[in-house]
Amino acid sequence: MKKMIVAAALVMLAAPAFAADYPRRPPTYADPLVAAPLFNWTGFYIGGHGGYGWGTGAGVSTSGFIGGGQLGFNYQVNGGLVLGVETDLSISGIDGRAGGVRFGADYLGSVRGRVGYAADRVLLYGTGGLGYGRGDLTIGGLTNKQTQWGWALGGGIEAMVAPQLSARIEYIYMDLGHDTYGSVLGPINVGFTTGLLRAGMNYKF
Repeated sequence: MKKMIVAAALVMLAAPAFAADYPRRPPTYADPLVAAPLFNWTGFYIGGHGGYGWGTGAGVSTSGFIGGGQLGFNYQVNGGLVLGVETDLSISGIDGRAGGVRFGADYLGSVRGRVGYAADRVLLYGTGGLGYGRGDLTIGGLTNKQTQWGWALGGGIEAMVAPQLSARIEYIYMDLGHDTYGSVLGPINVGFTTGLLRAGMNYKF
């Protein structure tokens, strides 16, 4: 009995020594958390848009749908400041009638600068620059078309919805000044203003 007790005690004393001979598993550490880099808006883009416009031309209330495309470039400065330039062109269904006078716009376009602030993948911006469009005046069956020039001013919000694809909504107000149109009543000085609410998509290169 004493021999068994002594043997058991020797085994218990030797166990830590044997355990020390086995290789130890290296300690594991969790990978440090790394914040995803903020999106950078710098680059060229191209896209399309559609929307609705309303305003006044030749003293006639006008409205209708529009659709077209845009091309531009953004440059993101340090922080969230984004500077850019954009040109766009829209085929216009804006039109109106009053009495025997009809006025509409065949197309509308602009070349504008953009200034915005980016919060990662969301961009808030203001925009302004040159606006132009071709007006279409009809009185007594006689139609005359003139290209009018003026200014465009507005703003919008744009968000990246895929790695290279963004969606936007914007409002642009255009004042295309006055131009002289021929008519059965003689030359007429015609002014044209319109507001455009547009939604669009852009592909960023």
